[in-house]
Formats: sequence, C-alpha cells, structure tokens
Amino acid sequence: MTPTSARLLLTLGGVSAVGGWVVADLVDRIAGRTVPVPWTAPATLAILAIALAIWAVGMRRRLREGPVDPFAAARTAALAMAASRTGAIATGVYAGFLVWFAGQWFIEISRYRGYASLSAVLAGLGVVAAALWLERICRIKGDSDDDDDGTTDTDSSADWVHPRVG
Repeated sequence: MTPTSARLLLTLGGVSAVGGWVVADLVDRIAGRTVPVPWTAPATLAILAIALAIWAVGMRRRLREGPVDPFAAARTAALAMAASRTGAIATGVYAGFLVWFAGQWFIEISRYRGYASLSAVLAGLGVVAAALWLERICRIKGDSDDDDDGTTDTDSSADWVHPRVG
C-alpha cells in the first residue's frame, strides 16, 4: 500500500466539485428548485472527523505502549485511506454546490443552503485531515530491513503499513 497522495485527493475533490455544480444546475433547470442541503450533512461529516481523530489518538497511544496486532493496523490504515478519499469527494460535491449557490446568493434559500454547503466543506476538510493523520500514524519510518526473500527493498512505500510485532 502506498500513502495517499495530495494529487489524488485534489483530483477527487476537483472532479467532485464539477459534478456537484452540474447536479445543482440540473436540479434547478429540470425540477425548478435548488438542491436540498440539510444541516445533517455537515453534522455527519463533523462527527466522522471527530471519530477519526479519536481513533488516531487511540492508535497512537497503542503504538507507543507496545506491539499492535498487524491486522488491526492494516485495517486501520485501509479505513484511513477510504476516509480520506470519501472526505475529498464529499468536500468537492459540497464545494460545487457552494459555488452554484454563490451565484444565487441574493435568494434567501440559496444563501441558507450556501451556508450549509460551506459548513459541509469545512467538515469534509476535517475528515480529510483526520484521515491523513490516522494514515500517518500507521506508518513506521526508517524500517527498510531485508524482506523475507532476502532482497533489500529500496521503495519506501513497501514498509508503509508495518506495525510493530511482539
């Protein structure tokens, strides 16, 4: 597994932002109303960001205290990778909505939904930050020992999820 790259997250966010803007425009043109953005969207993203941050603190403490089950560390790293991508996509979609609502800011409901979209963008950025932090905690620096087959690995991504073992 290789660490999540900023380029990937920016690409996912950018494509999702365009998609969000297109969806908002299509809903307006076809249904004649704006895209609903409930306040539960930023609340859910904020709760996810907090949960990931709490998980990161717990995982960091477990790693400092001693050995961690390799499967638990690998599952945690996979969760962090999925959460960072999900956060980037959600951030992009709501950013696209926000840009669309900004063009209609003089309408009260658009302004209201624009604030909800802005809150969702900020909460989505929190999800991405917490997920990247959790992913980073699962990495161990400086472990470039020989592999089982006797060859030395020069690629630093090979030791990315290498939890401490008893």
